[in-house]
Amino acid sequence: MKFTNKEVILFDLDGTLIDSAPDLSLAINHMLSALQRPTFDQELIRSWVGNGAQTLVQRGLSGQSEIDQSIAPELFEKSLQLFLNFYKNNLCIETKLYPSVRACLKVLKAKGYRLVIVTNKPFEFIEPILEGLQLTGLFEMLLGGDSLEKRKPDALPLLHVCEKLSVTVEQCLMVGDSKNDILAAKAAKMESIGLTYGYNYGEDIGLHKPEAVFDDFSDIVATLS
Repeated sequence: MKFTNKEVILFDLDGTLIDSAPDLSLAINHMLSALQRPTFDQELIRSWVGNGAQTLVQRGLSGQSEIDQSIAPELFEKSLQLFLNFYKNNLCIETKLYPSVRACLKVLKAKGYRLVIVTNKPFEFIEPILEGLQLTGLFEMLLGGDSLEKRKPDALPLLHVCEKLSVTVEQCLMVGDSKNDILAAKAAKMESIGLTYGYNYGEDIGLHKPEAVFDDFSDIVATLS
């Protein structure tokens, strides 16, 4: 698969560019400890990542990916603040880039592609993480899960990027590791690449029919050249 006439590449963040699960796990377990609740191992928490902070907190309180609908709103709000306050100060303790991400982003930028981040992560965390992992200056635009009134899998963030950067959907490509990324691209009628290594709840990313599926981030460069 070769993608032609692309100008803008939209990247998800967690599970696509960065493995943030270790630090998200630290923050969830800090929250649970503060609430005097049982904590969980990193591998289980990893399977809850990918739908933004609020969903992750709800899963932490539920102790499973299926959210307990009886969680009291006051408990949820308190828990969310505990989580966010800890995470804000511990963004890049164990978080790391996936292999070849930095080099490939620099190559794409040098080739003239305009790079954008569209994540469901709260906006306030994006820039500090990019700084912590030496990715500053590569992205023209950053969108968080709370930047607009809707987030992935809704098409709105992707269409918003097109509008703000004055490009068509056809000139854009969405790259992500979870079904939210691919479903958002489908809803926006945008072509997409699915990555197999991130956080997709144990599901094959190919089931959602992105235009291409890659095991390695560096394959993106080859498909665009």
